[in-house]
Amino acid sequence: MKVIQELVAYFERRGKLTPTQLDKLLRKGFLATDAPMTMQGLCDNVGETFYFRVQGENNGTVWGTDVYTGDSALAAAALHAGAVELGESAVVRVTVVAPLRAYTGSTCNGVTSSSFGPYGTAYRVERV
Repeated sequence: MKVIQELVAYFERRGKLTPTQLDKLLRKGFLATDAPMTMQGLCDNVGETFYFRVQGENNGTVWGTDVYTGDSALAAAALHAGAVELGESAVVRVTVVAPLRAYTGSTCNGVTSSSFGPYGTAYRVERV
């Protein structure tokens, strides 16, 4: 599954996949796996992209806004980012990004994230 995700991310970044083609891959189950609780252990390579099926939840600890610490609860971060609605299941794209010097907390979409100082890993989450 990871090899397929890497290929899709490669072609998507280069604009070689249309939304229709991407949707077809999603509907056939070729793209997304069930979301982990956090991205810990998966945020080692900046630029790496994952596709997960996630259900929006407003529980779990989240640090940051737009960019989240690697140990933030993924389902809550996805809800905070607006990638999924509360209780909704959707496929999200999670991209590993360079860690920030500081993470700013905020309240978005019913989720309050906290501020935090430097943390070793980070990610962005968006709806596919």
